[in-house]
Amino acid sequence: MDPVTFRRHLHAHPELSFREHETAAFISRQLADLGVEHRPVARTGILATLRGDKTPEGDRRAVVLRADIDALPITEQCDVAWRSQNEGVMHACGHDMHAAVLFGAVQRLAAARDFRGTVLALFQPGEECNPGGASLVLAEKPFEGYDIRAVIGEHVEPQLEVGTLGFRAGKYMAASDEIRFRIHGTGGHGAMRHLLKDPVAAGAELLTRLIALNGEECVLSIGRVEAPGATNVIPDEVRMEGTLRTFDERERTIIHRRIGIIAADIDARHGVRTDVDISHGYPCVVNDELLVKRAVTLAKADSLKVEMLPLRTTAEDFGFYCREYPSIFYRLGVGAAAGRTHTATFAPDERALDTGIAFMRHLALEILEK
Repeated sequence: MDPVTFRRHLHAHPELSFREHETAAFISRQLADLGVEHRPVARTGILATLRGDKTPEGDRRAVVLRADIDALPITEQCDVAWRSQNEGVMHACGHDMHAAVLFGAVQRLAAARDFRGTVLALFQPGEECNPGGASLVLAEKPFEGYDIRAVIGEHVEPQLEVGTLGFRAGKYMAASDEIRFRIHGTGGHGAMRHLLKDPVAAGAELLTRLIALNGEECVLSIGRVEAPGATNVIPDEVRMEGTLRTFDERERTIIHRRIGIIAADIDARHGVRTDVDISHGYPCVVNDELLVKRAVTLAKADSLKVEMLPLRTTAEDFGFYCREYPSIFYRLGVGAAAGRTHTATFAPDERALDTGIAFMRHLALEILEK
C-alpha cells in the first residue's frame, strides 16, 4: 500500500485518544504485509522493529521514529472522497499525515535494510489528552537495552509551504497544565451584600490577578467561568478552569506556587474558600541542539527549504521523550491552503508526504551511521 492510500484510509476512519483499536489493527496488517516485526504498546499503539542487515552482533544503537495516531472530536466539513466516516471525529491535526510519513519511512527501510543499527517505529496513541500516550509508552520501558541515539518526531505545519521544514534548537514547545478553581462563598440576594461572602467578586479578582501572571514565557488563560446566579442572585459557588503554558520547569513550579498564594490572599479578604486544582500535563519539548544542527545541515543538503522557528505555546506529549533521550521534533510544511489545524476544514497537501518520508528516513540513517 502506498503512503497516500494509507493516509486516506486513516483519515476516513479516525478514532479518538486511546480508542484507536481499528487504527492499530490496520497499521498492524500493513506492517505484516511488509514483513516487519511489531507488537502492541501503550494500549492502542504499535511498536515496529527493523534491524539493519549491517548490524554487528551486540550492536544496540537505535533510533526511534514516532508518529501519533489519534484524532479529534470534530465534525469534518471537507468535501473529499476520503472524508471521515466516523461522525463527530476527524483527523484535524494531521496525525493521519504523521502516521503515513512514518509508514512510508518504514516501507522504504524494510525494502533496503542495508544499514547498521535498529530503527524502532512507534505509532503512538493518545497524544491529544492527558496523561498522553508518550508517558504510557515510556512506562512500559520498550527501549531498554538499546542505545537510543535519538527520538525523532514531526508535525504538519500549514504556515510552511510544501518542501519546507521548520526547526528550533533547545526549548521549543510549552509545558501544559490544566488549572481549575472552585470558589465557595455565601450567596443570597444581590441587594443584601452585607450578608454575603461573594464568590463572584472573589472569582473576578482571581481571574484578573491570574491573567496578570502572563509574560513572555508564561501563558495563562481562563476559558470557562460558571456562576449559576441571576441578575439579583449571588450563587454560593463559582467555578473556573483554564490552561497554563510555561517553558521552564523551575518557572512552572514558581507559577504553581504563586497561583496558590494569590488564591489564599483573595480568600482571606473576601471570606471565601477556594479549592485549587492544578493537573500536570505535558513537559516542555526541548530539542537536542546537536541533533537540530545535524538535521538542518541534512535538510539543506537534500535541497529542502529550512526555516528556524520561534517558541510555540502549544504543547505536545513528545516532551516526555525529550526528558529521557536526545530528541528532535520538527515541522513539515503542508501549505497555507491546508487551513488551520483543529478545524473542520483542515486539509493538508498530500505532496508533503514525499518530503516527510524521505527526510525522516535519511535523518534516521544519518544518526545511526554517525
